[in-house]
Amino acid sequence: MREAGESVALDAAPAAETQTEKIARIKRELAEVPALPGVYLWKDASGQVIYVGKAKQLRARMRQYVNFQDERAKIPLLVEQIDSFEYLVVDNEHESLVLEKNLINQHAPFFNADFKDDKSYPFIALTKGDAFPAIKYTRERHRPDTKYFGPYTDSRAARAMVDVARRVVPLCAASCADWRALTRKAEKAEERRAKELRAEGASAAEAQRAARASLLDEPYRDGAARPCFDAHVGLGPGACCGRITPRAYADHVAQIERFLAGHHGEFVDELTAEMRQAADELDFERAARIKARIDTIGSLADRQHAVSSRSLDADVVGFFREETVAGVHVLVVREGRIINSNEFVLNRGTDVPDQDLLHNFLLRYYDATTSIPHEVIVRELPEDTEVMEGWLTEKLASPHGAKVRFCAPRKGEKAELVAMAETNARHTLMRYKVRTNYDDKRINNALLQLESALALDAPPMRIECFDISTIHGSYTVASMVVFTGGKPDKNQYRRFKIKTPLDEANDFLSMQEVMSRRYAPERMADERFGSKPDLIILDGGKPQLTAVLAMFEEMGIDDIAVCGLAKRDEELFVPWQDTGPVVLPGGSASLYLVKQVRDEAHRFAITFHRELRGKGMTASILDEVAGMGPVRKKALLKHFKSFRNLKAATLEEVKAARVVPDEVAEEVVRVLAQYTVQREASDAALNAAPDAPGDPDAGGAPEDRPAALAAASPDEIPEVPHER
Repeated sequence: MREAGESVALDAAPAAETQTEKIARIKRELAEVPALPGVYLWKDASGQVIYVGKAKQLRARMRQYVNFQDERAKIPLLVEQIDSFEYLVVDNEHESLVLEKNLINQHAPFFNADFKDDKSYPFIALTKGDAFPAIKYTRERHRPDTKYFGPYTDSRAARAMVDVARRVVPLCAASCADWRALTRKAEKAEERRAKELRAEGASAAEAQRAARASLLDEPYRDGAARPCFDAHVGLGPGACCGRITPRAYADHVAQIERFLAGHHGEFVDELTAEMRQAADELDFERAARIKARIDTIGSLADRQHAVSSRSLDADVVGFFREETVAGVHVLVVREGRIINSNEFVLNRGTDVPDQDLLHNFLLRYYDATTSIPHEVIVRELPEDTEVMEGWLTEKLASPHGAKVRFCAPRKGEKAELVAMAETNARHTLMRYKVRTNYDDKRINNALLQLESALALDAPPMRIECFDISTIHGSYTVASMVVFTGGKPDKNQYRRFKIKTPLDEANDFLSMQEVMSRRYAPERMADERFGSKPDLIILDGGKPQLTAVLAMFEEMGIDDIAVCGLAKRDEELFVPWQDTGPVVLPGGSASLYLVKQVRDEAHRFAITFHRELRGKGMTASILDEVAGMGPVRKKALLKHFKSFRNLKAATLEEVKAARVVPDEVAEEVVRVLAQYTVQREASDAALNAAPDAPGDPDAGGAPEDRPAALAAASPDEIPEVPHER
């Protein structure tokens, strides 16, 4: 058995092999992978790492990819590109989590979710390795002896926090020339003292520690030194001129660490006690200085939004996604107040599941900060919650043994915080898309991808999509939606009442009627319909496509590209390809556009169907009431102003109207109650109904269509009661 941490790489095979041969080879090689926890790396033909993942059992997890048992949308595209792999065995899941995070940082694989420009985020740093640690604003995180607070996504907020922190706890700034001179002086003093201790027989490490400890109570004083400007204005403690010893300075460092971590309440309590002690000792000047520090914290608290009456110490992570790009907003809550908020954009060129996005974000975010909360509040718990909790607890390193917990609240104060973070995440994403012209680029990519995938002569700048909506052949309607340049063109939307008598649902005849009316010569010349489309999408599979092609052949139309979109597998059936349906890559811009067009056509059709059905049922339902004639019906509707008000009225209210006898009023309420139940059942059936008999898997061709339907009068044009 291989030792933990051992790395094993399997070489890529010759490039000449087919995809089937490649998958077979990888399956054979996976037989040698151990059933142990670890991290795996998928590589492409050039040897570049394209995905990093972790597993409780390496062999079983990696086999899921090549056996296509992983249902994530990105997997087919990933498997198409993998050519070899590498894996590393570890002792436990915790180690695999840390190793996965390090490898993602190292390789930045294409198929792993990632920050946008995460290297540019600012931090507040404390140079803990120096004799007199200094505070600074920085965008680099490469010094292991420096403690970092952040990341901050607003550089102004980070700089302002440095200034506030120094007003509360005076500390040297790394930008101060006097501090740099002081640091060199302290280093030389430590070197001299360590040299003396080594001469006395101490080891190098012992001498270094003892040298620094022996100098803790000795201020570094230079007779010619004067206080720096920061010390003059109260931002620095005057270490450069010997006003403070290293031991006392270390107390300042500990205080500012707690302040930057957000523990303001307990810090104020300590300062208040110190101020009272100074007042008792009649040291009013010192008490006034402490009071000014307390006031500074108070002014900061006034600018921070209180979100909890309790001492809540948590990070609240909000997530909002559109296609392959997501916005993330982190509310940093300490002692019940939001002390900071950070926003990020996650972007990858393929479809990464939300769980993967959250997992990778949390890894990268908490690897970049030392500010670990006691609780992480999210909408949905990550899959490896226990492992993440263990890792963060280790990073927290609480002296009291406190643990980090994940929480996914469904109601209450914490759920409201998640909703607030999600709202901010949505705004983060919207700002990013506006700033980068993301939508325009995506649409252009989608149109170019459709042109290539469907072998069109040019990008489909005008797309028309049709859908049929019916219940057992009643109130059958069709919708036509138009996308121009990849965007909805709602002025061009049209809706049709199907006039062909139907005893039952028949999508084929209905679709043929719509085609005959929409593409009749006189309609094609009608400016209200716009220009000829570059692509027609039918909401249905091969049977609907066959029916429309037969109609087009009868009408002599052969210059419009038409395809059928099957709902089940999102397959596009095209008549000019014999290689089977076209399957657009999961997560691609083209698939998103096609689904958006299809869903819009379905929404527009079902809205029109419900409108007609509601009118028809309303007109006839009162006729079923015994004793209800035209005069009474008119009087009843006039009194209640609308059918909706009448339907909502109680028996007492109907009787009080004194429009109909009491026995008729009772019958009205009974019939309307029955109508409401039937309407709800009908709506449920409409929502759940498949596109039968046009289901792509139903098999069989539609009925033969007789002579082409004559173009019907345009009573449906240009009726567009659509929300603008």
